[in-house]
Amino acid sequence: MALLLGLVAIIGILVMQLVWTRQAFTTEGKKFGQQVHITLLRVVDRLYHYNNNVFPLKNPINKISNDYYIVNVNNDFDADVLEYCLRTEFEQSNLLTDFEYAIYNCGSDEMVYGNYISFGEKERKKSAFHFPKQKNLVYYFAIRFPKESNYLLGSMKFWLALTFILIVILLIYLYSIFTILQQKKYSELQKDFINNMTHEFKTPLSSILIASNYLIKQDNIHNNPRLEKYTRIIIEQSTKLNNHIGKILDIARSDETPPELHKQKTDLLLLLRKAVDSMEQLHEKAILKTESELPEYWVSADEFHFTNLVYNLIDNSVKYCNTTPEITIYVRKINPNKLSIEFADNGIGLAKKELALIFNKFYRVPKQKGTDVNGFGLGLYYVKKICQLHQWEIKAESNAAGGLSVFILMPI
Repeated sequence: MALLLGLVAIIGILVMQLVWTRQAFTTEGKKFGQQVHITLLRVVDRLYHYNNNVFPLKNPINKISNDYYIVNVNNDFDADVLEYCLRTEFEQSNLLTDFEYAIYNCGSDEMVYGNYISFGEKERKKSAFHFPKQKNLVYYFAIRFPKESNYLLGSMKFWLALTFILIVILLIYLYSIFTILQQKKYSELQKDFINNMTHEFKTPLSSILIASNYLIKQDNIHNNPRLEKYTRIIIEQSTKLNNHIGKILDIARSDETPPELHKQKTDLLLLLRKAVDSMEQLHEKAILKTESELPEYWVSADEFHFTNLVYNLIDNSVKYCNTTPEITIYVRKINPNKLSIEFADNGIGLAKKELALIFNKFYRVPKQKGTDVNGFGLGLYYVKKICQLHQWEIKAESNAAGGLSVFILMPI
């Protein structure tokens, strides 16, 4: 709806601009006609002056069309003098546009072509225009402006430039709408594909897990270390894949309907220690610790989602580390209203261009940055989403030594 209203608004502005431009063109045409009329009056006056006659009171100029005029001199005049007067008077009036003229010849009773006067071209050219003869006139000449429209458009450069800019804006807006609609369509197709794919995977995985859990309980499996090892691998990998699929489904659902948070007053340090203890059991080689300036911090948070947030950040630090992972969680008081939680690790680090992308959905750091890591690139996307729902700020920094630090700023 907003896109449609924006489109209507831009089209309305463009239509108004076109109307104003047309009015400006009409106004410039009237102004041009007035200037031509005054200039031709001066030409007639000079012709009378050369013949030592008095300029008549009657208006000698008759405008036949927008670019064609008949001037009744009603007095004998020389063709060379006429051309001189026309050229000098038009230059003086700053009407520097091409014109051509013809003079009525009494002897042949027809219009005799005079000349084509150009202020911008070196070579003069004769026009194919036919100058019609006028009745009841003897001493007169006709003048025509073949490039009047170009002259008027040239005097309206500002209006034309503004109209062109509005047209460009409208085209860009239309292209943007088309692109957005296409992206929306592709996004919906992608979402449907992910949902269908994950649901289709859930059923066979559940069957594999049920069968594997049944097998692990059998005496024949317990008595054969190799079979028991393979069975546990099947269970472990199936569980991991099932968790990945569940995470994809959760993200897909959260894009449509954000998860509902159940905030409550929570002991932050106690929650972090519980999360660290759980992750130590999962990653036995990792060295995890927490440091705090004060013995306790209380925050309003959803314990379930906040715990998952901590899990994801620690798990991400462990994955992207080529040595023994060392993760330290610092809790610091910034001011009476804010604190910071800093996850500092000894990982492989990130380039600046990657720091701006790691919170995007499905983004994964290229393999050349470290070991080949399993996953779908949804962990940090989930972290960013939960931070936004809590109205927290999250940012990532990578120091010169290569370690990655993730900061979360949140109100108490």
